[in-house]
Amino acid sequence: MPRSERSSLLLAGLLATAGTAHFAAPRQFDATVPRALPGSPRTWTYASGVAELALAAGLAVPRTRRVAALATAAFFVGVFPANVKMAVDWRNRPTPQKAAALGRLPLQIPLVLWARSVARGAEGRS
Repeated sequence: MPRSERSSLLLAGLLATAGTAHFAAPRQFDATVPRALPGSPRTWTYASGVAELALAAGLAVPRTRRVAALATAAFFVGVFPANVKMAVDWRNRPTPQKAAALGRLPLQIPLVLWARSVARGAEGRS
């Protein structure tokens, strides 16, 4: 299996796992939904879970991979405010939890770059 294919499928697996977790344990995700968003946090939790599952499916199919990868990069940028909210909300928690919340912030950069790399690897194949 070519490296670009493997990278695409690994990213799809990450998104599928995260998307499934939004339905299996929604409460932890509800707490990260910024209060400024209208509606119920649970609605946003489920919507983001559906989005992650849809992006995973798009990444898994070579024909839709490029568009799905670009959408994935945008999604990772779009969920950054939830990670900021989590870091702020967890600032007084025990050190390991605080470190995990803060660690998510810079993690978004390699995730966005990974998705863009998958898109570049899929160019000309869609």
